[in-house]
Amino acid sequence: MNIRQFIRQKRRQLSTHERQLAQQAIYQKVANHDVIKTARNIGIFLSFDGEVDTKPIIEYLWQQNKSVYLPVIHPFVPYHLLFLKFTPDTPLSQNQYGILQPALNVSNVLPSPQLDVIFTPLVAFDDRGFRIGMGGGYYDRLLENYQQQQIYPIGLAFACQKIDHVDNQHWDVQLPEIIYA
Repeated sequence: MNIRQFIRQKRRQLSTHERQLAQQAIYQKVANHDVIKTARNIGIFLSFDGEVDTKPIIEYLWQQNKSVYLPVIHPFVPYHLLFLKFTPDTPLSQNQYGILQPALNVSNVLPSPQLDVIFTPLVAFDDRGFRIGMGGGYYDRLLENYQQQQIYPIGLAFACQKIDHVDNQHWDVQLPEIIYA
């Protein structure tokens, strides 16, 4: 079993109680985060396969009058993401990976450099901020120049997803922060 399979299985095996306690702690860290407090445009993913439930974070962001954007797989550029405005009325459909995303509507696209914060999904991570994703490289491509674009990426994870060392490659993006519990 490879590390992706192992950590995903570990994450799915969290009990409901363990998951609720960890998510409560994560939500508190998000609510108290200075960068998030001042951000206007926030990119975030919809949870999939046992990831930290992002729906309460999205609800909180809306309550704080933040503009929320969801990733959509780019229809013409392989392995790239677009970010579309997400409201409570946005219709969603499954992409080729079974992940919910908004229907592509060009008028709802925000160029990713205009995002202040991007919450990043991950399978595993280490103390240095390196992450293992699902393997498509979507977020590494998206964030390769995040410092110049003044985007602040934040990983979201459960503590059970932390490993000693991610065997990172030169194209892997080191996140400045991972919120976990």
